[in-house]
Amino acid sequence: MSWSPDQELVLLATGQQTLIMMTKDFEPILEQQIHQDDFGESKFITVGWGRKETQFHGSEGRQAAFQMQMHESALPWDDHRPQVTWRGDGQFFAVSVVCPETGARKVRVWNREFALQSTSEPVAGLGPALAWKPSGSLIASTQDKPNQQDIVFFEKNGLLHGHFTLPFLKDEVKVNDLLWNADSSVLAVWLEDLQREESSIPKTCVQLWTVGNYHWYLKQSLSFSTCGKSKIVSLMWDPVTPYRLHVLCQGWHYLAYDWHWTTDRSVGDNSSDLSNVAVIDGNRVLVTVFRQTVVPPPMCTYQLLFPHPVNQVTFLAHPQKSNDLAVLDASNQISVYKCGDCPSADPTVKLGAVGGSGFKVCLRTPHLEKRYKIQFENNEDQDVNPLKLGLLTWIEEDVFLAVSHSEFSPRSVIHHLTAASSEMDEEHGQLNVSSSAAVDGVIISLCCNSKTKSVVLQLADGQIFKYLWESPSLAIKPWKNSGGFPVRFPYPCTQTELAMIGEEECVLGLTDRCRFFINDIEVASNITSFAVYDEFLLLTTHSHTCQCFCLRDASFKTLQAGLSSNHVSHGEVLRKVERGSRIVTVVPQDTKLVLQMPRGNLEVVHHRALVLAQIRKWLDKLMFKEAFECMRKLRINLNLIYDHNPKVFLGNVETFIKQIDSVNHINLFFTELKEEDVTKTMYPAPVTSSVYLSRDPDGNKIDLVCDAMRAVMESINPHKYCLSILTSHVKKTTPELEIVLQKVHELQGNAPSDPDAVSAEEALKYLLHLVDVNELYDHSLGTYDFDLVLMVAEKSQKDPKEYLPFLNTLKKMETNYQRFTIDKYLKRYEKAIGHLSKCGPEYFPECLNLIKDKNLYNEALKLYSPSSQQYQDISIAYGEHLMQEHMYEPAGLMFARCGAHEKALSAFLTCGNWKQALCVAAQLNFTKDQLVGLGRTLAGKLVEQRKHIDAAMVLEECAQDYEEAVLLLLEGAAWEEALRLVYKYNRLDIIETNVKPSILEAQKNYMAFLDSQTATFSRHKKRLLVVRELKEQAQQAGLDDEVPHGQESDLFSETSSVVSGSEMSGKYSHSNSRISARSSKNRRKAERKKHSLKEGSPLEDLALLEALSEVVQNTENLKDEVYHILKVLFLFEFDEQGRELQKAFEDTLQLMERSLPEIWTLTYQQNSATPVLGPNSTANSIMASYQQQKTSVPVLDAELFIPPKINRRTQWKLSLLD
Repeated sequence: MSWSPDQELVLLATGQQTLIMMTKDFEPILEQQIHQDDFGESKFITVGWGRKETQFHGSEGRQAAFQMQMHESALPWDDHRPQVTWRGDGQFFAVSVVCPETGARKVRVWNREFALQSTSEPVAGLGPALAWKPSGSLIASTQDKPNQQDIVFFEKNGLLHGHFTLPFLKDEVKVNDLLWNADSSVLAVWLEDLQREESSIPKTCVQLWTVGNYHWYLKQSLSFSTCGKSKIVSLMWDPVTPYRLHVLCQGWHYLAYDWHWTTDRSVGDNSSDLSNVAVIDGNRVLVTVFRQTVVPPPMCTYQLLFPHPVNQVTFLAHPQKSNDLAVLDASNQISVYKCGDCPSADPTVKLGAVGGSGFKVCLRTPHLEKRYKIQFENNEDQDVNPLKLGLLTWIEEDVFLAVSHSEFSPRSVIHHLTAASSEMDEEHGQLNVSSSAAVDGVIISLCCNSKTKSVVLQLADGQIFKYLWESPSLAIKPWKNSGGFPVRFPYPCTQTELAMIGEEECVLGLTDRCRFFINDIEVASNITSFAVYDEFLLLTTHSHTCQCFCLRDASFKTLQAGLSSNHVSHGEVLRKVERGSRIVTVVPQDTKLVLQMPRGNLEVVHHRALVLAQIRKWLDKLMFKEAFECMRKLRINLNLIYDHNPKVFLGNVETFIKQIDSVNHINLFFTELKEEDVTKTMYPAPVTSSVYLSRDPDGNKIDLVCDAMRAVMESINPHKYCLSILTSHVKKTTPELEIVLQKVHELQGNAPSDPDAVSAEEALKYLLHLVDVNELYDHSLGTYDFDLVLMVAEKSQKDPKEYLPFLNTLKKMETNYQRFTIDKYLKRYEKAIGHLSKCGPEYFPECLNLIKDKNLYNEALKLYSPSSQQYQDISIAYGEHLMQEHMYEPAGLMFARCGAHEKALSAFLTCGNWKQALCVAAQLNFTKDQLVGLGRTLAGKLVEQRKHIDAAMVLEECAQDYEEAVLLLLEGAAWEEALRLVYKYNRLDIIETNVKPSILEAQKNYMAFLDSQTATFSRHKKRLLVVRELKEQAQQAGLDDEVPHGQESDLFSETSSVVSGSEMSGKYSHSNSRISARSSKNRRKAERKKHSLKEGSPLEDLALLEALSEVVQNTENLKDEVYHILKVLFLFEFDEQGRELQKAFEDTLQLMERSLPEIWTLTYQQNSATPVLGPNSTANSIMASYQQQKTSVPVLDAELFIPPKINRRTQWKLSLLD
């Protein structure tokens, strides 16, 4: 009888060779014959191709095609009963029965509707055990072969698909049952010895098999007796907890085993640790040394062979001896293997993927030190519970910890196992239980910190205890956090580790549901695996990333923030990995991180955080070679070698060069140098790291490094490091190509005898890889050494017909003119005129033309003495050049300096410098009439420049025309200066005829101007308020879709017609596109049109702000002028006009001052740039604000939102008129 997985159907196999399907209420549904002649609905279809009769059969001959297949009968111990198994989803079931015709077993697959699907192919020696994998892919059974016994797998169509061999001889055991666990990852095989001798006691064995990378591993082996209370009656997996196995023995003894996956790896943290990882496979332990080899499972570095199946492996928790391991097998023996010198080869150690085929293995393999038998005071329960000891931990060289569980209560006992002294037997020893400590609860995990020697226990209910194994009393006390509260995991964790987070030792736990805890705080819920290495915590996540955190100064909050799903990590913390990757191990003092994929294959990555941390350690220890090789291999920027600590590097340059000891590698370092500090950009140092000294402020990085390394290389061996020395010259901020070429030229002339030296040809060939050949040719030409030029030209791709005639022409020239020609060719014009100036006066015209052409006046003046004619000619040319550039005053000074007074006078007249012009006129000995004419000319120029006071002074001094001077002063509103001249020349009549009328006329003009400004200011202010009100109404009504977008849509007047948004937007953008192609004058005109004051025009509010600001500024600028006219009005008793002007000006200023906060409001400025958001916002208001921001004012118009300043401290008011 067999129930379906959903408990809705039950299947009965009767003695009449029929199958009856019933409901859960035992109501019959269908009945079928158990033996069927038909294959089933999934019968294979053949079209006649590839028939057996037409195939090649090798040495068997053609008659093999016609041989009849012989069917073997069922196994002798087969009970001939039908076996039924269901698929996990309950849609199909398989039945294994003995065929009455052939006597052999067959497997038939039926569906839920009782329709036969397929029949298995004939398999000789097929056993009765049958188990369908819950995932539905395979059906497991057994097969006896001539020399072995296999577990075979069938597909749903009845064809064989893979097998593995049981570690027993033929007819040694029989398979009672096969059982898959709930998640199809473990296959339990229930075996029983076939009794050969009557005196022997048969045994029963339960084996747990798993598959990885297409290889089946025997992970656990439990031996029971077939008689007494340890005889197995029933065996089944828990349907909910995948790795829980229930065993019921005779005498109602019940055992429940809970397993979880763990990685057995060495726990050392120094370079002596080989990063061993051990894998249990039956009576073998497969060990892979990841420091030296990375081989995919099931291959390994070496195997350890044992007489019994292995159940547990543990490495010694000692930092210096972490490669030693101990193995607990099914016979409760512990075998200890130690690394070290062994006088003879150990037969139990067999090399794997790294040996054989004549290869010499540079590997330290362990040797069997001793096998220990565990001696208990009471061995009664060992037959009932074959796996008496669990969680074996090797904490000291002769001390083991192990956990056993009580039969009659939920209690666990920690046993302290110590080696008994035995001098007689060197190969076998005994472990005694020196002491034990009982714990109320079931211990499910035990972990040890190799540095602090702390041992932590986890109970099934999540409680965490600290085991004080070194104390005589073996105390067990709760583990407490920094606050003094006991730590308890909310959920039991399958993996636990101890780590120092900051200054606190914490317990890290990971559940089978990927929830990660630090103490009792859940940090993340998507962690698939983790590992603690030195000061780092490495984790893999469901998002297919591997994250690495430094625990030195970390906290729970920083880790939680770094692992939260909404926090995106960057930099060296996170890297992407393949889907489903899990951490296997981290190689200590290296950068390797070994990951395992879901299928079982391995992948080695170099996590950036581990790489940079290791490089920093190497650099701190001055291990430059290791750091350089790692950086070169993993493509880390070599600037980090210097930037990590510039002062230390510059102080140990010689150590660096001697360690690298490779010209190519030193050249590579030079070529990667750049001014960027990579510790601030590419590889920022952790916050907790010490802050190193900043780089030398006296020089840049590249030049410092190049000079320091070149000095050391030249002192060690300049011939060996010749190419590196050349590179140091080329790599400098300003490449020293002339020096490089000179050194190459020296090599050509004097070939060194040093065997490490390079030839000039090799050096030049190398240079051509660093520098462009044309640039190198030009620099060689600039050395004026034609032998060097020819040497470079021969290595280039230049045509000799091009450069040989040119060089021959140069050789025929005089030396200075030759160098001038070369410098001119290389466009080094400053040097060229220097050489040409030495060629003699006949070459001066050519020199002057070059000076004019290349604007080299300042450089040329330094080449000649001030008294020479050449100096004067260059100065005159320089002045004419300045006149063309409209720099009239400097031109006049240059002309005056060289004695060209006529040209100087013209220049000073043009720029309006009347004082210098009069000085030059005096030097020219002008007559009185000439001075009068010059004065009137200057006065006219000064009036054009609105310098009325200067013009009056010129007329008074040169032309003695004080009347015209007074008129000019009155025109320029210089009232007090005009009165001075009137009283100086005693012309009081001018006061009545000219001064007073001018003052009254100016007062009227000021009054009219103030009235105009006040009216304009009021009108613009009123319109601005209206525009803003319209804008607010449009925003509140949410009229974005009905009116044109942008600020144009908000600024229409009540009378303007509304056009469509597409028309307005297109018109305006088209206008802008035309503006971009116009001249600057038209562009300014277009800007003025853009800020148009026309009602309804685009950006009208900006135009109003601009106009208002201009009115305020113009009024503010009148203060000085008003003050001066008020004084003369009071002086000539025009009190009424003075009071009128003072009152009007004061009213205007007060009006503008009161209006400033109303016009330039803070709210308006913020609304123009910030979207309106908040709880009171609606969709329409947010969209209106966003649309306004989208078309916000340009940066050039931002100054319009700054209110103009009115200076209250400026004195303009005349108190005498109050």
